Amino acid sequence: SPYRPSSRRFPDPVHLRVEDVPEFARAEDRARLDALLERAARLREGVLEKGALIDRDAVWEAKRAALELVLEVPLDPARRAAYDAFLAREGQALEDHATWCALAEVHGPAWRRWPRGLRDPRSEETARARHALRDRVDLHRRLAWLTDTQLTAAQRTAREAGMPVGIVHDLAVGVHPDGADAWAQQEFFAAGMSVGAPPDAFNARGQDWGLPPWRPDRLAASGYAPYRMLLRALFGYAGALRIDHVMGLFRLWWVPEGRSPTEGTYVRYDAEAMLAVLVLEASRAGAVVIGEDLGTVEPGVRERLRARGVLGTSVLWFERDWEGDGRPLPPQSWRADCLATATTHDLPPTAARLTGEHVELRDRLGLSTRPLAEERAEAAADTAEWRDVLSGLGLTDGEGGEEADIRAVHRFLLRTPARMVGVWLPDGVGDRRPQNLPGTSDEYPNWRLPVADVDGRPVTLEELTASPRVRALLEVLREEAAGS
Repeated sequence: SPYRPSSRRFPDPVHLRVEDVPEFARAEDRARLDALLERAARLREGVLEKGALIDRDAVWEAKRAALELVLEVPLDPARRAAYDAFLAREGQALEDHATWCALAEVHGPAWRRWPRGLRDPRSEETARARHALRDRVDLHRRLAWLTDTQLTAAQRTAREAGMPVGIVHDLAVGVHPDGADAWAQQEFFAAGMSVGAPPDAFNARGQDWGLPPWRPDRLAASGYAPYRMLLRALFGYAGALRIDHVMGLFRLWWVPEGRSPTEGTYVRYDAEAMLAVLVLEASRAGAVVIGEDLGTVEPGVRERLRARGVLGTSVLWFERDWEGDGRPLPPQSWRADCLATATTHDLPPTAARLTGEHVELRDRLGLSTRPLAEERAEAAADTAEWRDVLSGLGLTDGEGGEEADIRAVHRFLLRTPARMVGVWLPDGVGDRRPQNLPGTSDEYPNWRLPVADVDGRPVTLEELTASPRVRALLEVLREEAAGS
């Protein structure tokens, strides 16, 4: 998933638009390419059927086959020079990444089960295998280059279109334990440990995310080299970077392998050093940094982030006067240095929150720790209280109903002093399904749900841009922003 990737430094080439690769037009086997395009069209059609899920493996199988044909085309001199420059810039890190990809094709993706000699990226066995698989290694180097090129072009296009920030990219907390980064950077990861979260109001059982943590001692000894190079790569095509669980720059909840998240403990990092590297790389790139500081946040963290220009994240439903009467915070009392949103990828869409469907879902999946009636009553009271606030501020447009409530929520966000306001795309069409449900793996189709309308019917990009409901919500943003 995007929050448990094989690599954080090299983006997944499944996102490549094959037709935009310059060599695509010169590929010789047009019949084979046409057949693959037809297969891709069938996959899209299947997703658009109600209830269908995104099959990322099938998408990658079709794209990989097409890319293999496209990459048979020789690069012209200018493209070859650009590729060679990319190889020189990325160096050993790219070589390791491409080697893992080639070895995974032969031995499977779980490198801990590979032949013993191949588990070490610096062994003689790995060097021999890299040479034997040199064509596949080069293919994966080319894919990394193409992905970097298309992401850079996307950011450039956004800026040229008048977007002052452009594209906001995301930095996950960690990587998959069997992935490329964990293999190539073994000396920096703590063996037998996983990152998670202690029990909190959102998840009383705690969380185990299955991500190996970086060792703070090894990071410091290296001068934070892997962290610095990771940030430098991401800022190369980002106008802003959102850091998931930004508290991890200060401390992380380590869970021993095979133990419950409740048996974990906090391990501290040198926050001054981590922040210094982050601020330096962001400043060099002229980029904004947004930290997701939700959940258990130790005292002083938000203040230290703010002092360095790192924005926080404020979600409407959590913004209450917790030190006073517990009532919803009025918009003028919100912090300015934040991204203000109604939800996130880990939380229910606004429509689900308003209807209470998120409570029913958590109960069906066994994630609730209290009787369903109690959870329903608490959620209903919370929603009613916020509705009263929105109505009292005159933010509803008199129409009533779900769409009007969602527009009112965003009017509220725009009344706060927050420097940025985020809109969750599914809120624009009334999707009620969370994209990711923490605490689940096979129980819920995390990261495989296409954006769908209020009836659960997946919608295309073209339908989204033409949606009257989306346009009505964006008009609220334009009106409020113009008047503020």
